Amino acid sequence: MPTLPPPSRDAAVETRVFWERFKVEIVAVLVLALLAIVGFGGYKFYSERRESAASALLGSAKTVPDLERVIARYPSTRAGADALLLLADAQRKDKKFMEANATLQVFIDKNPDHELVTSARMAMASNLESLGKPDEALTMYQKTAASYPKSFNAPLALLSQVHLLKARNKIEEARLVCEKILTDYRESFWSGEAARQLRVLKPPARSTIPPNLAVPSPLQGVPTQGAGAPTPKVTRPR
Repeated sequence: MPTLPPPSRDAAVETRVFWERFKVEIVAVLVLALLAIVGFGGYKFYSERRESAASALLGSAKTVPDLERVIARYPSTRAGADALLLLADAQRKDKKFMEANATLQVFIDKNPDHELVTSARMAMASNLESLGKPDEALTMYQKTAASYPKSFNAPLALLSQVHLLKARNKIEEARLVCEKILTDYRESFWSGEAARQLRVLKPPARSTIPPNLAVPSPLQGVPTQGAGAPTPKVTRPR
């Protein structure tokens, strides 16, 4: 026996029924979406204005207090990050190496994903050298090269280790560092200097003459030319 098709229902009626059942939920979702859009737009507008104001203040900064003012007023802006780097450089020029490293550490902590984090770490290592702390500087160079192998500063962090290793008479480690630069960063600007350093560090070539072909030592008991050796006679022609 053939089955009868289900009775058709008017689509407009179904839509009205659905709206009546869920209109509160639908309105709430729409309100939340509208608030999110407005909030994002307001935040973006606020952020852009804040970044613009920070950049303008940084552009007019001429002294250390000016840089400190930018950092204090706009700590979470790009201009605030740039001001930290400029402040650290000014402190370094004044030979305030500890203060400069403290400023650089603040920059790193607040901007861990900044493209100049490795530059900040390199500057910290250089300041440690200036403070007469070569071991700490070497550790900083090593950590930078190991933690950021794809950074543009990685080969320089490696090369900066060489003179510190040489000073500690760790020649073999210095050679390995130069070889790593030539292997992993062959296209780097610093590969040429690494090659030069490697030539300087290369140990002297060992003799390849077989022992049986070496120059024999004088026979024992036979005096040689010198002390105790007979003076050859010179006969004059008659």
